[in-house]
Amino acid sequence: MKYLVIVESPAKVKTIKKFLGPSYQVAASNGHVRDLPKSQLGIDVEHDFEPKYITIRGKGELLANLRKEVKKADKIYLATDPDREGEAISWHLYYALKLENKKVYRITFNEITKTAVKESLKNAREIDMNLVDAQQARRVLDRMVGYRISPLLWAKIKRGLSAGRVQSVALRIICDREEEINSFIPEEYWSLDVNLKAGGGRKPITAKYYGTEGKKQSISHREQMDGILASLEGAVYRVSEVKKGERQKKQPLPFTTSTLQQEASKVLNFSTQKTMRLAQQLYEGVDIKGEGTVGLITYLRTDSTRVSEEAQRMAEEFIASHYGPEYQMGGSGERKGNDRIQDAHEAIRPTDLNRIPAAVKEQLPRDLFRLYQLVWKRFVASRMAAARYETTSVKIKAGEHLFTLSASRMLFDGFMSVYTSEEDREEENVLSEGLSEDSVLEFLSFDPKQHFTQPPAHYTEASLVRALEELGIGRPSTYAPTITTILARHYVAKENRNLYVTELGEVVNGMMKEAFPSIVDVHFTANMEALLDGVEEGSVKWKTIVSNFYPDLDEAVRCAEESLEKVVIADEVSDEVCELCGRQMVIKYGPHGRFLACPGFPECRNTKPYYEKTGVACPKCGRDIVVKMTKKGRRYYGCVGYPECEFMTWQKPAGVNCPKCGAPLLEKGGKLVCSDGQCGYVESKTKANSPL
Repeated sequence: MKYLVIVESPAKVKTIKKFLGPSYQVAASNGHVRDLPKSQLGIDVEHDFEPKYITIRGKGELLANLRKEVKKADKIYLATDPDREGEAISWHLYYALKLENKKVYRITFNEITKTAVKESLKNAREIDMNLVDAQQARRVLDRMVGYRISPLLWAKIKRGLSAGRVQSVALRIICDREEEINSFIPEEYWSLDVNLKAGGGRKPITAKYYGTEGKKQSISHREQMDGILASLEGAVYRVSEVKKGERQKKQPLPFTTSTLQQEASKVLNFSTQKTMRLAQQLYEGVDIKGEGTVGLITYLRTDSTRVSEEAQRMAEEFIASHYGPEYQMGGSGERKGNDRIQDAHEAIRPTDLNRIPAAVKEQLPRDLFRLYQLVWKRFVASRMAAARYETTSVKIKAGEHLFTLSASRMLFDGFMSVYTSEEDREEENVLSEGLSEDSVLEFLSFDPKQHFTQPPAHYTEASLVRALEELGIGRPSTYAPTITTILARHYVAKENRNLYVTELGEVVNGMMKEAFPSIVDVHFTANMEALLDGVEEGSVKWKTIVSNFYPDLDEAVRCAEESLEKVVIADEVSDEVCELCGRQMVIKYGPHGRFLACPGFPECRNTKPYYEKTGVACPKCGRDIVVKMTKKGRRYYGCVGYPECEFMTWQKPAGVNCPKCGAPLLEKGGKLVCSDGQCGYVESKTKANSPL
């Protein structure tokens, strides 16, 4: 008998072919073969929202070749990816290849290894229509949002823009954070450390101010600090309490899609898109000397931290033989999961722990090796024992005031012998010997410091993925494409890992919030994701979701077409004269913001940067402060005389100086704030504008 196995990626063909005998032919579909047409909505809203699928352009020859292979085969196995997207591809192949009268089976494997592939053939099943319908529902909803709202953005703002069910919410989340940062007013606070010396100790110890006995007290201004220092003058520092204890630092969980993206961003500085591309290669197969092409990690799209019993046993044996029995975890390591987790696949892990990173380093490109090493170390650590620390907590009394200090000493490194994250890298702080209750300490010096509260941090790709996951927006396969899209549309710019909203992003987000509040509502989108999961579980009909969603969307689009005014961002006449032809130059809007262009185009093609004047003089040279854009589209304020004058600031200058220190004041959240971070002066705008 002849068998045909159809996979998605050509990279898998070689890997899987070597696991199967000569009677098996392996071919690739190169992803989807049918989709909704690009030129129209492709959904019959009048007839039960039936999708109109067509063969994807350029796939005709590939399908013809697959049909030839189908004719030769007695059985066909559809082995596309083990998720709802893969299930839908198998379903489309079934109809595109006309397999109705053939013996057709669906097989899936979480890892591309000989054991997994052979086992999948034994457990062949029919196509799961719940998974297919979940993918269809997602695709149809995304198409409705994109194809009904995007033309509105073209008409009201500019061509080439797009809206999306998940991308528009992601943009809103970033815009909301930007508003928080811009309106944040720093508040002053102080810390007080005291340097002391124990009788027999060689090194001084540093204790932190806690407050008065039994009551924690914060220090909010200089006068309060001066009062505390005055009351401590001549005080005796006596140890009132020493507590010893032990604590554990738990082993990390193995990677899910989102935690892999977050850690690869923090540790390796990879974008989410790059992480997924490399992980796909590791999953599909890499040439290893002496083994041929082998898959190095399990399936990369998962939201579960579950580990199979076989993998658990493999980890226990590996850890016992390489590190010792004391490093074994002694349990499954399972923790209570989130209700939103699908748990369709186990966590991302190496397919074989004995394939240690050092052994394959020479055969992998640098970035591929670094990602594999990260996955390998994280999984091994997740199966190891917790790290243990001895802790010491000390209270020191000085008059009516209390100071505290704590120290820790590692007793057993556990999982940290293999893997440490940024949070795990803590300095050991061992106290001097002989520190006991009632011992008197020698005073050395005070270290008072002024601080200001900091605004929330800008989102990075990693923290945005974490926020989307926590809010229940999107699923493992959607995080990377969502971020890629908002960057490609220039709604968001990326600088030094941080994501900043561009002017274009602000305009699009403002329009979406005004016209389509439910589309960009976090809770509505999270609820929609839960309904889509219900389709996958078979508890919700996919056309019910679509038929409930579309009428409201249609009504919102009609209202927006009538009520929304066109956002005129371009062609505003400036006071600049074109030096080539003498015409008044106009302000146009490009992907990176505004620029000056000659209205005589195409005869005159002169362009130059556009700078919006703020009406404020430069505090350094007196010339105009103008609004500028970084190369990636982030707004800032700088002197028009650059590069002779290099004055710049991220907040708009108020045009007046700080009465306390003389530095320029900046506008921030309805208040004026001193640009000198060490000054801390703040006043209201109304006070600044008052004639008094």
